[in-house]
Amino acid sequence: MTFDVGAFMLQSVPFARTLDISFDKVEPGFAVARMPDRPDLHNHVGGPHAGALFSLAESASGAAMLSAFGDQLSRATPLAANAAIRYVKLAMGEAVAEARLVGSREEVVAKLDAGERPEFEVAVEIRTTDGTLVSEMTVVWTLRLNR
Repeated sequence: MTFDVGAFMLQSVPFARTLDISFDKVEPGFAVARMPDRPDLHNHVGGPHAGALFSLAESASGAAMLSAFGDQLSRATPLAANAAIRYVKLAMGEAVAEARLVGSREEVVAKLDAGERPEFEVAVEIRTTDGTLVSEMTVVWTLRLNR
């Protein structure tokens, strides 16, 4: 990867900046993103709003995806095709999302090479800073060939 994926995400996705999302770590197919505990992001029971948690997880998945496929941006545009989230426990405090590419980069690139539009999953776990699991999310990404 020849560019700073976290900085690229924050530059190209203004909503992530609105939520003060930051990236602790980005490696090929893996990313850790963090969202601070801010009262204006709280829901009616005092934890981060479900939409804010969704956005944190989606941002982490995007960074994991870009870290694996950023070198393909000249020929394909990444798009989130589907996402499913499960809220496990009320989150209290700062939230940390860990995202991992599911499957192999090689299979996705081979489909691109064959002129196909691949779909692939990124799995995300959101935890509080004490390690409590609060949400799980799967994002299905696609790479649409540029015309």
